[in-house]
Amino acid sequence: VPALATERQFAQPLRERLEEEQLLDGRYRLQEVPGGRLALPVLEERLDRLRLPQEMPCGLVRIQNPVPSRAARRRTPAQKLRDELRRLLGESWSEELERDVPRAWQRHGDMVLLSEDSFRSASWEKLGPMPMLWETVASALGARRLARQGRVLPDGMRSPNVTLLLGQDGWVEHVDNGIRYTFDVTKCMFSPGNITEKLRVASLPCSGEVLVDLYAGIGYFTLPYLVHAAATFAHACEWNSHAVEALRRNLVLNGVQDRCRIHHGDSRQLELRDVADRVNLGLIPSSEEGWPVACRVLKKGTGGVLHIHHNVESLPTWDPPQTPILWAERGSLEEASSDRATQHQSPTEESRKETPAARIRPEWQRWAEDTAARIRGLLAELHGQPWRTSILHIEAVKSYAPHVHHLVLDLECRPTLL
Repeated sequence: VPALATERQFAQPLRERLEEEQLLDGRYRLQEVPGGRLALPVLEERLDRLRLPQEMPCGLVRIQNPVPSRAARRRTPAQKLRDELRRLLGESWSEELERDVPRAWQRHGDMVLLSEDSFRSASWEKLGPMPMLWETVASALGARRLARQGRVLPDGMRSPNVTLLLGQDGWVEHVDNGIRYTFDVTKCMFSPGNITEKLRVASLPCSGEVLVDLYAGIGYFTLPYLVHAAATFAHACEWNSHAVEALRRNLVLNGVQDRCRIHHGDSRQLELRDVADRVNLGLIPSSEEGWPVACRVLKKGTGGVLHIHHNVESLPTWDPPQTPILWAERGSLEEASSDRATQHQSPTEESRKETPAARIRPEWQRWAEDTAARIRGLLAELHGQPWRTSILHIEAVKSYAPHVHHLVLDLECRPTLL
């Protein structure tokens, strides 16, 4: 790092002068150099503007091992990124450019995935080609590769539209809850917002069970079921060939390839029947097209549990003192309908211990009840006998859009003879 070395009595006035001329490199501390002098780091990219003050005896030196300043150690990655870009652009820097610099991003191993609106404004385009831009961004964020998201492609597979900005390929590795996922960011989606649901799935008691995952992707939920929930076997259905390739790799990475069979193709054409203790329908905004298949793959003698994902719209405003708080409890749909009055009261402490309960909004409860009724009808039509559907739990995964929530309904489905 270049620096100006001077006598101690001149260090402070020289520092003030360098700061005024915007030449001081605030990333590093003043350091003592041979001869008892103090060296003030200066910005290398602005050395051509440096004029040695005649009234202060000083000379240009190089600090081999600069010590970061306290301010530099306190900077957030976003602040560091803005500072590095400001240094790169010099007098071209503006407030409009700064507003276009991202404050958040996704990190996958040595790759940073920027949001789609990063560096998109007309002000950046006016600067023209800047070979050092992406190297500077990656260095500031501690990455070796850089990519930028685009709008998801309307191809029925939710394929990403990602541009690789720096690096040779898009394959990355991500670790969630001890599970290793590898995938190509330019070909496959990865939603970090689903981590709470993946953690919940990992805690389910699935020992001895067979799982059918109708929308497996790269194994977002298939792997937690196998690795942590101890499912005996999984059938993973996926029609995106890029996701299938990633899924194959991920099964091997986590050592569960012998306990999973991949079905490459449209899950609606799945030929499995009467095999599943549990079915995961992890597709949003709606998994409704998979409901008939889910009913068909459930074990007809004992039934099982469906995990149904769906985006549910709620009212714009929700006032708890005026709107009743409903409680989704374990129990049949018929029981919930016949005892509707009790749902407008908080459960007793005893019932909280006995049943998994979650505070839910009225729109969520109505959706769950309607879904349970429709699934019960599908099962009765398929098997020619009545079935019982019980709402076990309603999980709010995340807010998908204003007033729209990604929900998961755990629905127990049993033949009435059980």
